[in-house]
Amino acid sequence: MKKLNVQEQKETDKLFATSTDALKSLYSSKIKPLEQLTKFGDFFSPTLTDADIAAKPMILLLGQYSTGKTSFINYLLEKPFVGSNVAVEPSTDRFNAVMHGTDDRILPGNIVCVQSQDFPFKGLEKFGNGFMGRFQCSLSNAPILEKVSFIDTPGVLNIITHGGNEGKKVGRSYDFPQIVEWFAERSDMILLLFDAHKLDISDEYREAITKLKGHDEKIRIVLNKADNINAQQLLRVYGGLMWSLGRVITTPEVKKVTIGSFWSGPLQNKETENLLYSEMVDLIKDILLLPKNGAIRKVNDLVKRSRLVKVHALILNHLRSEMPVFGKEKKQAELIANLDKEFQKISLISRIPMGDFPDVDHYRTVLKVHDFTKFPKINEKMLAQLNEVLAVDFPNLLSRFPIDGTHKPSAYELNPFALDEVDENVRWTLFENVDISAFAPLFNSLNPMDGKIQGQVAKGPLFQSGLPNNVLAHIWRLSDVDRDGKMDIEEFALAMHLVNVKLKGYELPETLPTTLIPFSKRGGMFGSNPNSSSYQTILSQPQQQQQQYQQQFINNYEQQQQQQQQQQ
Repeated sequence: MKKLNVQEQKETDKLFATSTDALKSLYSSKIKPLEQLTKFGDFFSPTLTDADIAAKPMILLLGQYSTGKTSFINYLLEKPFVGSNVAVEPSTDRFNAVMHGTDDRILPGNIVCVQSQDFPFKGLEKFGNGFMGRFQCSLSNAPILEKVSFIDTPGVLNIITHGGNEGKKVGRSYDFPQIVEWFAERSDMILLLFDAHKLDISDEYREAITKLKGHDEKIRIVLNKADNINAQQLLRVYGGLMWSLGRVITTPEVKKVTIGSFWSGPLQNKETENLLYSEMVDLIKDILLLPKNGAIRKVNDLVKRSRLVKVHALILNHLRSEMPVFGKEKKQAELIANLDKEFQKISLISRIPMGDFPDVDHYRTVLKVHDFTKFPKINEKMLAQLNEVLAVDFPNLLSRFPIDGTHKPSAYELNPFALDEVDENVRWTLFENVDISAFAPLFNSLNPMDGKIQGQVAKGPLFQSGLPNNVLAHIWRLSDVDRDGKMDIEEFALAMHLVNVKLKGYELPETLPTTLIPFSKRGGMFGSNPNSSSYQTILSQPQQQQQQYQQQFINNYEQQQQQQQQQQ
């Protein structure tokens, strides 16, 4: 078996660790207080622990028995993990979290859930002892587990028939689809494994797949054990798999299918060996990239959670305010019955898109056991903190991780004091020197829609600078990086930064230096699209002129450093 190349990227890992610490702080100080006030956990998921936020990316494996889920994990670990059992018949009868540890050992589910500061599984306690007896954590010192964790699941059961009678499922002591849904929400990748020799999808497997709705971008299909069939048979099997999946996964996008044979032995068919090996390598590369992409997912997940917390707080406040002094029970029943209309009212009043609102049927069910008069009043201070997180703090974090992960952390991101060592004549040309938090209150006061303000709205603050219109027009052209006629928080902060730069007497460049382009507008978002307006803006200046302009600042900086050394 070929050795996996689990490379270390210390600078990037350091940045991700720093971002995780920032997320912990933001959640505990600005999001969690409003969750606790509004009993968010009663309606949705419990409050997060530090272990939930800091957890390594998780990969959830699903499949019917004998599709090779456990063998897949052993292949990546390059050794069997403790507690693994590979057999032709159903061999895994429990959920097993395979995680990194210095020693190979097994921890029972109850212990893992109690140690909430070390493991991100405290939320599983709600499924009771029936599930806890079927959950465990296998620790291993395999190198890949320093990057990711795996969730090995019981083989999905088929319908069992006896003597021609109507089939029934073998009973479980827990709700399998609900457990799958819980893990799916917290996983970074979901692998649906199929045996190339049996493509049937049982009722329980079908039900489990339906619980993955909303996590389509995480799903990867693995056609395993494909090295025992020839190329022609493989083509037919692939077609049969796509037909079967089309009846279960109803999204318009075609899911990527990886064809391979993940086991400790060599591939059996020389005819398809190169194809299978290439497919397997591509999947392994994607897995090894999960820590990098996982940092973005953590921010995105907290963004979605924060938006839901905000809407939840506004809903409770609205329902409380609608309650009369007399006839409370009748009014509460009326509000629950017409909850969809109440959501629309809140959407119009608060200017929040309906897409941010929770599932009305689920919310209606939970509301039936609550007294609306005891719902808390809206806490304006907490709500303002949450708005600041959404408008400023999260965009700042996301700007470090462009979509394709190509942004390399600068010295100023890795060392918060490095920027102070740069001469002021050069410092203003660095986006790290743009103080987004200083302009956030002004930006939020302009009532941004979908995170952006219109040009006419931004005109007022810019005009108050007293700069001539032609200069302000030039600042707008420099700051509207994506050329959509609007400004997000980064572009607005950049515009105000350039206003201050001009007021200090500096000459503005004809085109925006690449060092001043917001991180979210670099490489990851636009670098892969040579037709994007931002990409064209950067390239519109001759390369030689760009280099001369940048070299001018470098030369000035070096000269000043030399003068300071001579004076010393």
